[in-house]
Amino acid sequence: MGAAEIGGKFGWEAMASNLPAAALRVTVTSRLRRNVAKPASMQQAPETMAAEIARIVALHLGRRGPLLPLLHDVQAALGCIPDEAVPAIAHGLNLSRAEVHGVITFYHDFRRAPAARHVVRLCRAEACQARGGVVIEAQAARRLGVSMGETRADGQVSLEAAFCLGLCATGPNALVDGRPISRIDEAALEAIATKVEA
Repeated sequence: MGAAEIGGKFGWEAMASNLPAAALRVTVTSRLRRNVAKPASMQQAPETMAAEIARIVALHLGRRGPLLPLLHDVQAALGCIPDEAVPAIAHGLNLSRAEVHGVITFYHDFRRAPAARHVVRLCRAEACQARGGVVIEAQAARRLGVSMGETRADGQVSLEAAFCLGLCATGPNALVDGRPISRIDEAALEAIATKVEA
């Protein structure tokens, strides 16, 4: 069965023709304009953001299981998946807003607000916890001035949980701006803090 047959069978072609990018743009733009408090790091105009979301939705129409790849693409393009994007994504994929919101909030890697300039992710898996991860987490929160799962008010650093980085033999571990760091101790934590505060 070819892509055209699948699209026709499930109505993707009809939906794509009924939902031109302009229609998605109108939906997202009107919702974005109503959003009074936008995070400071979202520098794009609502029309630009709406156009980008519509473009990404259009790329995924007709694909099998398009929601996760689409959400990854939106986050890569915008730095997060703003709440204002959910209705357009849901409408474009013929899903409910609750389904889209549920996926975004279920997976820890999706962001609903832009990340800080630096992201420190500490492993909370059992092996890292057994090797002193709880102590490191408390020290990191104190040293960086931010609680787990939060972003510091100045936007410089976010402290987040990761659930297994696959480096269990060398824990406790962290990802600092996507770079893995093993055997985190007080000295390593101080080096991390110095780097992210520079």
